[in-house]
Amino acid sequence: MADEVKRQVYLDHMANTPVDPRVIEAILPHLKNTYGNPLNLHDFGQKTAKAIEEGRQKVAELIGATAKEIIFTSCGSESNNFAIKGIANANEKKGKHIITSAIEHFSVLHPVKELEKQGFKVTYLPVDKNGLIDPEAVAKAITNETILVTLTQASNEIGAIEPIKEIGAKVKEKGVVFHVDAVQSAGTIPVDVADLNVDALTLSANQFYGPTGVAALYLKKGTRIIPFILGGTQEEGKRAGTHNIAGIVGLGKAAELAKTEMKVRADKLVPLRDKLLKELPKKISDFFVTGHPTQRLPNHASGCVKFIEGESMSMLLNMEGIAVSTGSACVSKALKASHVLLAIGVSPENVHGSLVFSLGKDNSAADVDYLLEKLPPIVNRLREMSPLGKSK
Repeated sequence: MADEVKRQVYLDHMANTPVDPRVIEAILPHLKNTYGNPLNLHDFGQKTAKAIEEGRQKVAELIGATAKEIIFTSCGSESNNFAIKGIANANEKKGKHIITSAIEHFSVLHPVKELEKQGFKVTYLPVDKNGLIDPEAVAKAITNETILVTLTQASNEIGAIEPIKEIGAKVKEKGVVFHVDAVQSAGTIPVDVADLNVDALTLSANQFYGPTGVAALYLKKGTRIIPFILGGTQEEGKRAGTHNIAGIVGLGKAAELAKTEMKVRADKLVPLRDKLLKELPKKISDFFVTGHPTQRLPNHASGCVKFIEGESMSMLLNMEGIAVSTGSACVSKALKASHVLLAIGVSPENVHGSLVFSLGKDNSAADVDYLLEKLPPIVNRLREMSPLGKSK
C-alpha cells in the first residue's frame, strides 16, 4: 500500500515567498533571449536596457517613486548596508550620530555597529511591549550631529507596523536623512515614499512573490550616498555590477501584481491571521501573542509557548507537513535569544518558545485549521517530556 501523501502547509512567508507563476512566465523569455549588455548601443544591448527600465518603472510605481530613484541590488541586506554605510559616509562632515531601534534586522544593526567602531555614535531607541517606536522619542533623540535615522517599517518576528509616517514627519522637520527597511512591508501593505517622508527605502522581490537574488533601494533625488560596490557605471554609477536581467524583470512583474492585488490579498489574509491570534491562546495553555494585536502585517501571527523550545515544535510541525519559523537560538544559529523579543519584554526563558506563522496569498482557511489541529497535541507531547512542563 502506497504511503499516504503528507499535507504540505507553508506558513513561513516572512522568510521567503514562492514565486508567482505569472512572474515565472514573465522571466522565462528573458532567460532565453535577453543577454546583451545594456551599456552597449547595439540592438541586443538596447533590448536588455529596455527590459531593465521597464522593471525599474514598475518598482517605482509600487512605492510612489520615480524610476530614476530606484537602484537595483542583490538583496534586502545589500540595500540596507548600502543605504546605512553610504549615507553615513557621505554626510559624516555634518555629524556622526545615527539613530536606530532595538528591534532592527541584523542587516541594519551590523552595519550600524561597524560604523560605531569607526567613530560614529549610535542611539538605539527602545520599543513598547507591542514593539512600537514612539515618534516623540525619535524627535527627542535627534541632535545637531544626527545625520541618519534608520528604522524598520515592520518586524519579521513580531509583525508590528511602526508609525513611519509620523516618525518621518518629525525627522523631516529636523532636516535629517530617513532610511526605512521595508523588506517585510513593501508589496504587502501600501507604501508611498512621499507620504511616509522617507529619503531611502529598502525592498526585496522575494517578500512579495518575486525571485530571490534581486532587490532595490529607493534613494530620493538629491540624497547623497557613497557607493561601496565599485567597478562600473551601472545604476547611474551608484552600484557597479552586471545586472540580474531576469531577476529585475521578475521584480518588476511582482511589483506590478502586488500593486493591483494588494487589497484583495490583505482582505483574504487578515481573517486567517486573526483566527490564529484568537484561537492559539485558547487551544494552548501558556501561549501568549507577541507584537501589536491589530497594528500588524495582514499575514503575520506570532507568539510564545511557555516551557517549550520553539525548535522542537517547529521540527514536529514539519513532520506533519507544516513549515513555520521560530526565534529559537538553535534554529537561528545565534548564541543569543532573539533581541527583538527581549526588547519587547519577553523573558529569556520564554523567548526560546517563540513561533512565527506567516501566511501567503495561496494559504486557505483549511491550512489554518490544520495548524490549529496539529499544534496543541505537539505542545502537550513536549510538555509531558519536559521537567518544566511536568512541574507546571
